[in-house]
Amino acid sequence: MNGTQVRTEIREAIGKVLKRDPADIQDDTRLFEDLHFDSTSVLELLAEIEDRTGLAFDGDELDECMFRTVGTITDFVQTRLGLAART
Repeated sequence: MNGTQVRTEIREAIGKVLKRDPADIQDDTRLFEDLHFDSTSVLELLAEIEDRTGLAFDGDELDECMFRTVGTITDFVQTRLGLAART
């Protein structure tokens, strides 16, 4: 999986969780303020990302700053996959 694929998978995962069109989701879209995520949405998103990427998340490694924007969660996933984060 490359960086572009990760970005696409993250947007599609968010779209699925929120029942929104992934095309409307940008890297600078804020998860809580713009998309109105809550704790349940975050858990659903993490499960969806795990399914799509094969990663397993440990609650101890998660920090709220990772969920600031679509871009920050994308960077985190790319790092976990051993890919360079977006610039």
